[in-house]
Amino acid sequence: MKKTLIASAIAAATFSGAVAAQESNLPTVYGNIQYVVYHADVKGGENGLEHADNGSTLGVKHDHEIAPGITGFFKLELEGLNADDKDAEDDNAGLNELDEAYIGIKGDSFGQVWVGSDDSTYESAIDKIANFYEFAAYNFGGGYETGEGDLVQYKTPSFGGLTLGAAVQINGDLDDPTLSDKSGEKSYPYQLAAAYAVDNLELALAMDSNDGAGGPNNENTYGVRATFDMDALSLTGQYQTRKDVGDRYGVHAVYSMGANQFAASYELDVADDANDTERDTLTLQALHNLSDHMYVYVEGYMGAGDDGVYGVADENERSAVAVGGVYYF
Repeated sequence: MKKTLIASAIAAATFSGAVAAQESNLPTVYGNIQYVVYHADVKGGENGLEHADNGSTLGVKHDHEIAPGITGFFKLELEGLNADDKDAEDDNAGLNELDEAYIGIKGDSFGQVWVGSDDSTYESAIDKIANFYEFAAYNFGGGYETGEGDLVQYKTPSFGGLTLGAAVQINGDLDDPTLSDKSGEKSYPYQLAAAYAVDNLELALAMDSNDGAGGPNNENTYGVRATFDMDALSLTGQYQTRKDVGDRYGVHAVYSMGANQFAASYELDVADDANDTERDTLTLQALHNLSDHMYVYVEGYMGAGDDGVYGVADENERSAVAVGGVYYF
């Protein structure tokens, strides 16, 4: 009798362990639905209201131990759902756009290397303001051309707070220019970045070679960023420049209070032209977390600058108000 009970207990434990092992090896599925209602206006020009999908995505990711201290990982994220309109044209409906797709390996001793489509090394290091906001229609972003696809990226482990990163985009002469923004010629644009974190301060420096991207020129883009965290308050300043294109400045503040988040930023773009043409954007955000899986927000954008910068002669104002909600899992 005892042997039977012991055997049954061992069998049950073995089965439970096998199920747990299988479950622990399952990929993680995640996603979100994002809706926004916004009104946009250019003084003297177009204005209107729209209810839109603001970037709903569905993704899957997984990692596993290849050897002690070495982990393999992958991520696939799709967007283009157009969740606001079930009657959208077939070409504009469904998860028909790739946001991220990559595989890689990482380890404590050598850092991580990954291949595919992902936020680039420069973008992750410098472009904090443009990537922060939900609607983000009027934020400037950096004046760099290297995209997020065909990338091989590497990031070192932290050396006393110092982390280095590099990326190269492999553009082959067999790439079909009709299917992407590639020129169909060989090019290997690259990015380099360094970030140093000490206590509550993080400093970052990065460059993009802009080679072969089909932009205004292939002069390098350089960017610097500093972020200082003080418990509930975070302050960021960033600067990006590209010869014969322009300079972009930005300051950003975020204050968290319980389930609420308040943010503000000011961005200035000065073109490297005969008139040093200027345009700027003031952005405000109030966001409330309803739960661990749902939040709502209001964002306001106010832009100004020299006459004609928004496409209307003798006018220099544009604005937008966005109200949105996100459910994520």
